[in-house]
Amino acid sequence: MAFDDIEPKAKVHVIIIPKKHIPSVVDLKTEDKELVAEILQLVPKIATEKGILETGFRILANHGKDAGQTINHLHFHLLGGEKLPFA
Repeated sequence: MAFDDIEPKAKVHVIIIPKKHIPSVVDLKTEDKELVAEILQLVPKIATEKGILETGFRILANHGKDAGQTINHLHFHLLGGEKLPFA
């Protein structure tokens, strides 16, 4: 599932979450590769809907508190709609 972040860090900030519970990116298993592929295949569709496919976007997954992970469920951030600072 995907929805707009309630505390956006960019003009466009969409959260993409798998229904299967996986605590973090480091907990992905070989059997999850199709799930991750499905999520990444959604990105161009969402980016098109949000009008950022041509201008560019960033996909990001945080792991651990120092990286800003506040929810222990794997999710990806799709950021765009403006020039983003280099990470």
